[in-house]
Amino acid sequence: MTIRMSKQARREQLLDTALTLVRARGTDGLTLVTLAEAAAVSRPIVYDHFGTRSGLLLALYRLLDEQHRTAVEKALGSAAATSAAVAQVLSEAYFACATDLPEFGAVAAALKGDPEADAAQHDLLDEYVELMFVALTPYSGLPAAALRVRCVGVLGAADALAVELNHDRVTAAEAVAALTGLITGDLLRG
Repeated sequence: MTIRMSKQARREQLLDTALTLVRARGTDGLTLVTLAEAAAVSRPIVYDHFGTRSGLLLALYRLLDEQHRTAVEKALGSAAATSAAVAQVLSEAYFACATDLPEFGAVAAALKGDPEADAAQHDLLDEYVELMFVALTPYSGLPAAALRVRCVGVLGAADALAVELNHDRVTAAEAVAALTGLITGDLLRG
């Protein structure tokens, strides 16, 4: 029997259950049917919220991105007002996401090739670039356009380091040091 919840509460419950399924079975084990069964709701409820498996994965990706961005903003809010501290906080927060939310990469990979998902991921990347740009602007002598482009490049490097971290080829401390060095060595000069 399905318990009546508000639409928003049900959506949150479904996304929490989806995250649990991804942790247990990987993204291949997450379908609208497996979600309905695990959440003990009817299939039409799940289809009403997400429409398709891609819609479900995209909603999960957005949730994980929001959690990550909130953690970064919180960490930046408590950082000392120095360029080195901001670079360190950005690096630590980025790799905390890689270790604390390992399913983030799996969900992102499962969305590859979906045009709607690609557009959404690009929009979320733009938002993260903006967050980084705003945090670093007071400490960088680079023109705004150059700083933005370099933020994109550093995030690409951060993604590569996160893959290495998740495959145990580098430690979290090594990844943080590498990313902090890239930020302080290139983005903060000018």
